[in-house]
Amino acid sequence: MKRYMGLDYGDKQIGVAVSDELGWTAQGLTVLRNSRDERVLNDIVNLVKEWNVGELIVGLPKNMNGTVGPRGQLAMEFAETLKAAVAIPVHLWDERLTTVSAERMLIEADVSRKKRKGVVDRIAAALILQNYIDSKTSKR
Repeated sequence: MKRYMGLDYGDKQIGVAVSDELGWTAQGLTVLRNSRDERVLNDIVNLVKEWNVGELIVGLPKNMNGTVGPRGQLAMEFAETLKAAVAIPVHLWDERLTTVSAERMLIEADVSRKKRKGVVDRIAAALILQNYIDSKTSKR
């Protein structure tokens, strides 16, 4: 079975998470610097190969009313670019409030502001991926 990979696309960083081999749970993997060029695409392609990923899930930041704003548009364009770079399905997934949830989890765990900055995108990617996995599991 191939793994899922979740991406939390941001202006400066891209949080990356992968599923376990059975596709049941998501774990934060790393944070990539968003260079907005071939380098970040190559990094993702290499991670896809290294982790035997079969599907990519890109977080789509929607407004609270469900509309897609400028940040969502950037995520959609990134997903289209990814589709051309990888030979696997790329899905967009509604990620409303995942970064807020990730921040809240870290604050509750008493993680310092400095340390939170380094892991919040990775945790947000894991939340996006876990929500996607849970939606697929509930349909089975």
